Amino acid sequence: MDDATEPRITLHPHSRRVRVVIDGTVLADSTCAIELRERGYPPRQYLPRDDVRMDLLTLSETVTHCPFKGDAVYFSFGEHQDVAWSYEKPKEGMEDIALNMVFF
Repeated sequence: MDDATEPRITLHPHSRRVRVVIDGTVLADSTCAIELRERGYPPRQYLPRDDVRMDLLTLSETVTHCPFKGDAVYFSFGEHQDVAWSYEKPKEGMEDIALNMVFF
């Protein structure tokens, strides 16, 4: 299948362990990620919030809009601004990424 006939966005189970560490602090550690592949972008791993230290993150004022996924809210860690984002209410077809976290 070539790029023109493949869906713009596909979701795949991600079987490898994903760890996010900033300044020596583990912010996330998961073996249950979902990999989102979007044409023209690098793959992103969406991590369940249960595997993220949400107590260490603060909601940022940043909000972005994707016409295919919906509105994303961003989170900061200390002085590190907008290190992660989440689609709280994704568009239809993207429900599997709801409330999951993505780190840059």
